[in-house]
Amino acid sequence: MNSHAPKIRPDGRPVIRQLDEATANRIAAGEVVERPASAVKELVENALDAGATRIEIAIQDGGKRLIRVTDDGCGMVPDDLPLALSRHATSKIDGTDLLAITSFGFRGEALPSLGAVGRLTITSRTRGGEGASIAVTGGRLDPLRPAAANCGTVVELRDLFFATPARLKFLRTDRAETQAVADTVRRLAMAEPYVGFSLTADGREIFRADAEQGELFGALTTRLTRLMGTDFIDNALPMDAERDGITLTGYAALPTYSRGAAVAQHLYVNGRPVRDKLLTGALRAGYMDVLAAGRHPAAVLFLECDPQMVDVNVHPAKAEVRFRDPQSARGLVVGSLRHAMAGAGHRASSTVGDATLQAVQVEPGPEPVAENRSDPRPAWQADRPSAAAVRAALDLQMPGFAETPSARFDPVVAYAPMEDAPLGAARAQIHENYIIAQTPDGLVIVDQHAAHERLVYERLKAQAQAAGIPAQALLIPEIVELSPADADRILSIAADLAALGLVVEPFGPGAVALREVPAMLARLDGRALIRDILDDLADQGASDRLQARIDAVLSSMACHGSVRSGRRMGADEMNALLREMERTPKSGQCNHGRPTWVKLQLSDIERLFGRRD
Repeated sequence: MNSHAPKIRPDGRPVIRQLDEATANRIAAGEVVERPASAVKELVENALDAGATRIEIAIQDGGKRLIRVTDDGCGMVPDDLPLALSRHATSKIDGTDLLAITSFGFRGEALPSLGAVGRLTITSRTRGGEGASIAVTGGRLDPLRPAAANCGTVVELRDLFFATPARLKFLRTDRAETQAVADTVRRLAMAEPYVGFSLTADGREIFRADAEQGELFGALTTRLTRLMGTDFIDNALPMDAERDGITLTGYAALPTYSRGAAVAQHLYVNGRPVRDKLLTGALRAGYMDVLAAGRHPAAVLFLECDPQMVDVNVHPAKAEVRFRDPQSARGLVVGSLRHAMAGAGHRASSTVGDATLQAVQVEPGPEPVAENRSDPRPAWQADRPSAAAVRAALDLQMPGFAETPSARFDPVVAYAPMEDAPLGAARAQIHENYIIAQTPDGLVIVDQHAAHERLVYERLKAQAQAAGIPAQALLIPEIVELSPADADRILSIAADLAALGLVVEPFGPGAVALREVPAMLARLDGRALIRDILDDLADQGASDRLQARIDAVLSSMACHGSVRSGRRMGADEMNALLREMERTPKSGQCNHGRPTWVKLQLSDIERLFGRRD
């Protein structure tokens, strides 16, 4: 008979038993500490709450054998150490208002949970006070003892999950766990530019971020440059917006600076890193019609609001939040992203040009010959023909030199001043699809079809927004059977759907009648669309699915109505296209998220030809 099975009374009813404290702590640890990275997160957040300006983390074997977090915070007096290891003991709140939370921690579960599943030692000293140390092993508390210590706290966790060995089987390799710890520390460091962080794994420092100086936004920018890279900052748009008491700051990358996975998305609410469906959905919606399929935006966004406006007591790991007005928070993110990208106009990421240069293949020259010191040219030019030899070759009028070129160069009488035209002046069209424009410091290559497609698309969207989406009444209304809750949910956004041409009305309990559909969606499956919208509402609290369908139709119309590849364009047409790109929002990428133009710096071109070191 299984000794762990619940005890059954003679009449078949199970016996209710009070679990002992050690078991309760191990259960709590399963919610709070999923892996070594979770333990590091809890301990580093405690250090931040203690006002630390320097936090050092050391791990061994991916954190399975050792996690040590050292900080220079306020520390604890000896009498507080045993209390800190008891469940639901915290200095962060007094319990009167669970919404007035201004600290990372507030549950009082992290330290007792870690002590229940590992060997935990805390050594701490306050400024001017005496140091003390206390240890707990598998939930068993050892006596308090004096200790020599610097001001601050050192928390050392050894043999994580030794008390629950089954949990060890679910951990990944040491390398994977180390990477997870590094990602956690990096994410926390992004929001705390005035705090220095270091992470050492198996005796080797793998992460370091020294405390920044200066005003907050400048310090934050410097910290993000160090952690996200210069390319991110150079290709990101600064965000600074406010709505209904919620402030949004940070950086959002240009659409052409996208990633293959959602690894460069960092969202914070009141300084707390979160993975929230509402916010990630809003981030996706903000980039809805400017990203290529399968690509993900890069962004670091900070939302700040009164603690009363957001509930962080949703999940033990505190990675999810719940806003009092979720639509306001979502609208702020979506609206700010779209406004920033519209303000960026024709701008595209610099990495597009870098990728173009990397794709250029330079043909290898002949094997170097013996050095001839009578040649006054540098050694790297020794295998190149002299100027006299070039003139002689031109005088020969070699066969094929005067053949029709593949590119067409038309004389242009007047150019727009290039200093006033970021995309330069059109000089040529090659392969009947690519416009070559000259700028003061390089050249621009424009995909004429992709560029004009975005221009037409933005024009169509503006017209649709100004005049509304025309609706077409169905001859026979389509009745969609739903649950009463789903019917109420879809009817709650009926006004928003009507603005997009989709008219739904109540049709008895648990059903809606679809009476009108957008005229441009002639073959719309209304029943499937409504169910998809309901799925979005359940998952994210909002849905952009109908708008996306309409945008897809407008995009298709723009594609068919734009300048086609293979069409020859005159100089005036090419320059007019460039000027309109400079005036049009989001013209740096086509409707499918691909770049519409590439810029090559003159210095890079000269370097390709060996004219510059």
